[in-house]
Amino acid sequence: MAQPPTQWQRTALRAAETLLIGTVGGVIFTLIGFPAGLVSGSLLSVAVAALAGRPLIVPRPLSRVISVLVGISLGAVVTPETLMGLAAFPLSIAVLLVATVCMIAATGCYLRFVHGWDPQSALMGASPGGLGQVMVLSAEYGLDVRAIAIVQVMRVVSLTIGIPMGLALFGLTTKGIMLPRSGTGIASPTELAILVAASAAGGLLLLRLRLPGGLMFGAMIASAILHGTGFIQAVLPWWVAAAAVIGIGAVTGSRFAGSDPRTLLHYLGAALGSFAVALSVASGFVLLLTTLPSIRIADAVVAFAPGAQDTMMVLALALHLDPIFVGAHHVARFLLVSVSVPLLARWLAAPPPPPPQVEMPAQRPTIED
Repeated sequence: MAQPPTQWQRTALRAAETLLIGTVGGVIFTLIGFPAGLVSGSLLSVAVAALAGRPLIVPRPLSRVISVLVGISLGAVVTPETLMGLAAFPLSIAVLLVATVCMIAATGCYLRFVHGWDPQSALMGASPGGLGQVMVLSAEYGLDVRAIAIVQVMRVVSLTIGIPMGLALFGLTTKGIMLPRSGTGIASPTELAILVAASAAGGLLLLRLRLPGGLMFGAMIASAILHGTGFIQAVLPWWVAAAAVIGIGAVTGSRFAGSDPRTLLHYLGAALGSFAVALSVASGFVLLLTTLPSIRIADAVVAFAPGAQDTMMVLALALHLDPIFVGAHHVARFLLVSVSVPLLARWLAAPPPPPPQVEMPAQRPTIED
């Protein structure tokens, strides 16, 4: 008599199915020439399968490995020349911080007054990026976690699919598999080991500091330092980089697992409407920023996009953009959001109800009375 599969075996089978669906979707999108096809196709195919009822999942240990590998690939595009462009960042980051405040205010007002959300839920739905922090705060305050998650994830999906299409429409993307200088030969095993070890250590350090996307960003910083200083020339083989990009799409798409399509449709108006408001605000600031001749339009679009930090950095990788520019701006926005949103949520919390008034019993008359 066959033994039923263990919990570990069920998780492994679900993960294998998730990655297979993501791989098929990514390859198909790449073959038809879709910009950033690996990540976009993986995300969309996994999301559709999850909504159709498949129990898709990417286990946390595997998603962490994927994040480190993507971070290594992002940092590998850095050269000593790219580091010279850091002088232009302070002005664009200042513009980004103002844009973030405007995005949160405009999107929050839309959810509050058009869809009738309470102030705290509107704030959580309007927060660009930091999905993990938003979900934790939403649960702590007893908010509608499903509605907020749908609005947040739909924004990421719309950006991941829409940004490559929009940039391609205006001729701002390149064609092909779109991976940065992946290794075609055999890299030095010693250099490759140093690269992986240093990048993993950088990712774990930022993860320990509780920075969302810290694994990817820490690995990217370590890889960028090693490559930017010329200390390391080794890069990941192309198939490893491609698998990591597909994995990031699968991680995002699997967040729809367990969602009822009817629930998704119920909140679709709020998701798409809030996305349109945030995108309109971001677009206005991007147009302002691109008046500076040193900033490329495509870099500014992805840097200002109100999506998850890890997914936007993968788009920068897939579209041959400047990952340092994009990463610096998304980290700056994360710092602003991570500090301001908890404070605003506490300020918007409904005041506790006043204690019930206890009526004192009427005093009985005494003999003297």
